[in-house]
Amino acid sequence: MVAEPSFKRYPRHAGVWKMLTASVCVALLACLHAQELRGHISVILLGATGDLARKYLWQGLFQLYLDEAGKGHSFRFHGAALTTTEQGQEVIAKVLESLSCPRDTAPARCAELKDQFQQLSEYRRLKTAEDYLALSKDIEAWVQREGLREAGRVFYFSVPPFAYADIARNINSSCRPGPGAWLRVALEKPFGHDHRSAQQLATELGSFFQEDEMYRVDHYLGKQVVAQILPFRDQNREALDGLWSRHHVDRVEIIMKETVDAGGRTSFYEEYGVIRDVLQNHLTEILTLVAMELPRNVSSSEAVLQHKLQAFRALRGLQKGSAVLGQYQAYSEQVRRELQKPDGFHSLTPTFAGVLVHIDNLRWEGVPFILMSGKALDERVSYVRILFKNQACCVQSEKHWVPDQSRCLPQQIVFYIGHGELGSPAVLVSRNLFRPSLPSASWQEVAGRPGLHLFGRPLSDYYAYSPVREQDAYSILISHIFHHRKDSFITTENLLASWVFWTPLLDSLAHEVPRLYPGGAENGRLLDFEFSGNSLAFSQQPLEQLVPGPGSGPTPSDFQVLRAKYRESPLISAWPEELIAKLADDIEATAVQAVRRFGKFHLALSGGSSPIALFQQLATGHYGFPWAHTHLWLADERCVPLWDPESNFQGLQAHLLQHVRVPYYNIHPMPVHLRQRLCAEEDRGAQVYAEEISALVANSSFDLVLLGMGTDGHTASLFPQSPTGLDGEQLVVLTKSPFRPYQRMSLSLPLINRARKVAVLVMGKMKREIAVLVSRVGHEPRKWPISGVLPDSGQLVWYMDYEAFLG
Repeated sequence: MVAEPSFKRYPRHAGVWKMLTASVCVALLACLHAQELRGHISVILLGATGDLARKYLWQGLFQLYLDEAGKGHSFRFHGAALTTTEQGQEVIAKVLESLSCPRDTAPARCAELKDQFQQLSEYRRLKTAEDYLALSKDIEAWVQREGLREAGRVFYFSVPPFAYADIARNINSSCRPGPGAWLRVALEKPFGHDHRSAQQLATELGSFFQEDEMYRVDHYLGKQVVAQILPFRDQNREALDGLWSRHHVDRVEIIMKETVDAGGRTSFYEEYGVIRDVLQNHLTEILTLVAMELPRNVSSSEAVLQHKLQAFRALRGLQKGSAVLGQYQAYSEQVRRELQKPDGFHSLTPTFAGVLVHIDNLRWEGVPFILMSGKALDERVSYVRILFKNQACCVQSEKHWVPDQSRCLPQQIVFYIGHGELGSPAVLVSRNLFRPSLPSASWQEVAGRPGLHLFGRPLSDYYAYSPVREQDAYSILISHIFHHRKDSFITTENLLASWVFWTPLLDSLAHEVPRLYPGGAENGRLLDFEFSGNSLAFSQQPLEQLVPGPGSGPTPSDFQVLRAKYRESPLISAWPEELIAKLADDIEATAVQAVRRFGKFHLALSGGSSPIALFQQLATGHYGFPWAHTHLWLADERCVPLWDPESNFQGLQAHLLQHVRVPYYNIHPMPVHLRQRLCAEEDRGAQVYAEEISALVANSSFDLVLLGMGTDGHTASLFPQSPTGLDGEQLVVLTKSPFRPYQRMSLSLPLINRARKVAVLVMGKMKREIAVLVSRVGHEPRKWPISGVLPDSGQLVWYMDYEAFLG
């Protein structure tokens, strides 16, 4: 047994031990002191006298102080604006006096904390680079005088986006903290008007701030129920793993309704409208939280943001028919009055929109996500509703159904964001689904409210939970900025992905006349809409058009499909949407007839950009298509790997194959990539494809070949001034293109002309000149290969849009 040291046994060492003990105590005290003073934080609120700051941001900053006071950081709060110092101080004094503490704070303690916060808050005018430099020197002087270490600075931009660049430049040049301290910049929407403007703004800001320094605020991400979506999914993984997919979800509704109109904000609304104001940001962010794959660790900001980006990239492109638009009747009069517009002015800005979104991945294929928002509606409410498929059939009458047992009752999960009949945020889960798990420290069961019905069922049919303490969204987000919680904010990459998704729809709707509605309860069923396939439409047709559209000329819908002759063959001409719809119908009719006669349908498709809209139409609007009996072939292919974005097969895969159920053994890509080489003659890829066609296609006669026409008159990959593939016995040939990638593989002209039917799709103004030229030439395939297309015993039909046909 080892004896412990004793001062009595070694008296000569007693002084040494005392000195060591004292040194250790001093070191421990120093460590504790360092922990207590982890650094000084300066919060600069730009636009401090504005409406948003007065209503929410000062209260959020006060809440941050309440939460963090005494935990090791010191604070000062600098309100800044262009207002004169005297006026600004007066406004800020009133705001600070109106601040409130949480209900559970004792009045004396609240008064003490308010007084502390007021002492730490000041107002100053910030306009020039010199003003920002003076602020920076004041912060440094304060830190030095108080014997503190600067931890970081937060700049909150509560100003219009047009002011961002100048402010960012001044901060970057004159007001950055020194080495070892961090900078965080909070930015308020709008973040652009479309993809181009968002990219421009992002580039500007990126020249002054690093991505990690920017916190783009969408206040909906701070709402307690929205912030609970991912934790709820994580805490209930076991119950949700089998439910959260296309196999069980019938549809998802993401709704934000308002009773107020746009009065007083028409200048903003005229520029942005309801889609840019609400759907592109708030509702789309919520959609990604519902639809994204759940990371293993939902506390990892990086993982959450990466999974959200994947969800953005899986969104199917929107078409004009994906949306319905409305405008409350008093809106145009408000615009005329507030913006001094002439008496005859009628705005086309939508104040109501419903949009149908689909997600192209295995989890959500075919599940409709409905996004809807509007002003001057019958109630104020926001929610996310996941409605599950009901495949039960109950024998007993409804009066015998028990809420937590009967599978015949509706099954739904509702993230009730706020307002409405419930009046407060809540998470609702049908009792016949499962009992959810929520953190008991912050969520509690909602007390029963007899007579209250939500989504067609009494409140008692749900497990219902609400926050123990309701918190304002801005208070939560300001706390997340302080704690570096990036997943509660919008990254540059996610922002641009959102605009990539929304900009084409916004462009297509720019001149659309919205449906007028009276507002409030008088709307009745006027705004009800229905969805089918990839399209939305109002359920009730209006009896009359109360406001004419711009101009009195004809619109695309005024024209019917035009039938004529072109090069002595049938021509079908129409506007692009109608033309694609007609061609898709004709292909389906040909497929059905072939399967009925021969048991299979052989379809050869060309690549390029023109067929993309056709592929999307076939994928989303033709559920009767006999895909199980269809063989898909390529008319031509670029000599690149099949996964290359330039590959025709990759385009076919992205826009058609992943959305329909074609047996994999019925899909026949061209063998351009053999033995790790591209289109090598010695690999005999063309002969291999020809042999496959001869073996599977009777008489090597495709039921239908879809071709295009290039601006030089080429078709498939048969090019002018090149004899390859224009005659002879070869069915498939290697050719050379004048454009990159130069090497191609193509069906030969003799093989194309064996087809039972050939359809040539020609679209766009750029094709007008060649369309006129080809209409006048004879059979000259060496100059214009398309002129050699004439099936031996089949039919040739031209599908040409008005821009290509009429110019």
